[in-house]
This record gives sequence, structure tokens and C-alpha cells, in this order.
Amino acid sequence: MIYFDNSATTKPLPEVLASFQKVSQEYYGNSSSIHRFGMEADKLLRKAHQQAADLLGVKSKEIIFTSGGTEGNNLAIKGIALANQHRGKHIITSEIEHPSVLASCKALESLGFTVTYLPVDQTGVVKVKDVEEAIQKDTVLLSIMHINNELGTIQPIEEIGQLVKDLPTTYFHVDDVQGFGKTKLKLENSGIDLYTISGHKIHGLKGTGLLYVKEGINLFPLFHGGTQQMNYRSGTENLAGAVSFVKAMRLIVEHQKNHQDYLVDLHEQLRKELTVIPEVKINTIEGQAPHILNFSIPGYKPEVILHALEERNIFLSTKSACSSKKSVDSAVLKAINLPRDRTRSALRISLSYQNTAGEIELFSRSLKKVIKKLSQTMG
Repeated sequence: MIYFDNSATTKPLPEVLASFQKVSQEYYGNSSSIHRFGMEADKLLRKAHQQAADLLGVKSKEIIFTSGGTEGNNLAIKGIALANQHRGKHIITSEIEHPSVLASCKALESLGFTVTYLPVDQTGVVKVKDVEEAIQKDTVLLSIMHINNELGTIQPIEEIGQLVKDLPTTYFHVDDVQGFGKTKLKLENSGIDLYTISGHKIHGLKGTGLLYVKEGINLFPLFHGGTQQMNYRSGTENLAGAVSFVKAMRLIVEHQKNHQDYLVDLHEQLRKELTVIPEVKINTIEGQAPHILNFSIPGYKPEVILHALEERNIFLSTKSACSSKKSVDSAVLKAINLPRDRTRSALRISLSYQNTAGEIELFSRSLKKVIKKLSQTMG
């Protein structure tokens, strides 16, 4: 099997599964209980907080374990907006954010907030100048993703961070669900106030993730109940999920450090293979995230191509998994003004460190055969 849909979800690593099972079996006490079993669980939870913080270069009290990217984005956006609405009700984001960001902003609009949705240029990148011009006195939040989940474009997070760094009432949230472990982004002294990552995108388990919240920032919680995680996320903590998530974080950081050019080399090979296929139009510009490549085959329905490849045991996607069952048009590709025959025929390949050059070669040969067979049928 060739699995090229890693931006939708990744295969959990054996070490991650083993850590989850061990903690579930041996540390099943409630970390809020005051008996020894509970205290042991609490000690392990604190250790997971510290290890996650060390990997990100932040403080342990700045880590909130969540159920993944969607919860993290919702907590960051709604939490900041509702806690700071006395200061202002203006939010800035981009047109190509993840649905969890866009839907959160839409929900806040129904509560009286105003949202500026910044356009992107033809490469899919937000202009820093547009961000600067959009900031108002009552802007309480700016939310821009690091890596786009469909195109793989890298947003100018460092520049935007420096832009808002000295604005005490405007907080900066970065969705790095697609970037962590593949494209470097430093949190220390970056201007980033909130930062989201997800476990199942880095060979961890579904239902795990974290939100970094810079010290001193106040959030309005989504969940009310107990006092867990500094009152920001009530409910008995998923200790096994947190520990296994940190394991996944550590492993992918090690892969990134020890194999810096691996994904870059795979991406270049993939681009070369696709470039020589006349029917293929590559939508992702060069020099972007190394693990995502978006392309179109105008005149062919993407789901037909996808299922034809699936019959050959090759798996990729038509677009973001969160919106792949909706409209055939890609909103992200429409935002960069691609013609409709390309927005309606787009496919996405998303790689991991587990993919190989041999898989790319086999995929390329298979795609050529699929296109040839379909063209004969259509002819």
C-alpha cells in the first residue's frame, strides 16, 4: 500500500501506541485524586506538560492538552474573543484557514464580532502589508495558519509576529497543525501568543493535541466544570493521550532534526515526476512546505482518479479531509484565482517521513496508466 494522505491523518507509530497502552494499564488513576494512585498519575501528567514545553521551548504552565486541532483552534479564537470583548470585537484571519478557524470566526460574528478575511495572492500567501492595514484599535485577535493544508503554502508568520509583537491588546494565534515537525517555526520571542498542534498529524493518536497559551493571557474556557488545566479545559485529563502525544512530538522532532532534507528530496522527485505528465497542472508553487503538493488534471473528475488509484492500492485525497465530502470546488484554490477546471479537478498528495522514493516512482507510473485508460474510455 502507498499512503499519500498524511495531511488528513497519519499512521500511529508503534512507540506511540505502546506508550498509550502502558499508561492506560498502569496509570489509570484520576490525576485529581489525592491518594497515591492519583498522585502518580498527576506526576506523570506534569512530566508530560514539561516535556511538551521543552520541545517547544516554552514553559510547562503554557501548555494545555486538547483533543486536537479543532478544539485547540476553537479554544484559542473563542477564548480570546470572549475574554477580551470589553477591549474590542474585531478579528483578523485569512480566506484560506482551516474550517475550524473559519467556522469559529463565523460563530463569533453571530455574537456581534466583526471579522476581516484577508485575501491571499496567486501563490496562496497572505501579504504582511494587508495584515498591517487591517489592524484596528479594537482588533483583539489575529489568526493565521503556518502551513496551508491544501496547497502547502508557508505564511510569513515571523514577519506578522514581529508586526503585532508590540500591540498589547492584539493577540496572535497560529494554527500549526500541518507544519509542526516538517517546517520549522520558533515560538520564543516570535510574537506568537497562541499555537495549535494535533497528534494524529504527527503519527500520534486521534483525540490528542495541545494549545500553547503564552503566560499572562486570559482565555474564556469552552468547558466549565472542574479546575483542570488552570480552569481552561475542565474534565478529567486524558493522561494516556497526553503522554503518547508527547512521544509523537519527540519522535517527529528527532526525524526533522536528523533527516532535514528527506521530505524536501521526496517533494522535488514528486514534482519532477508530475511535471512530465502533460495532463497534470501543478498548483503548489516551488519552495513551499516539503510534504504537500497540490495538482489538477483538468477534464477529469478527481474522485474518478482517486478511486482508480485506490484500486491500485494508492491513497491520496481530493482536498482537505475536513471538506472533501462537500462542494467539488476547492475554496482554497478559488482564493488564488485558479480557473474552474483546475479548482474542480484538484488532488492533494501529502507525504510523511515513512514514504519512500520507490513509492513516488510507482505512483507516477500508475497515474500515467490511469490517465491513459480514462482518456481512451472518454474518447
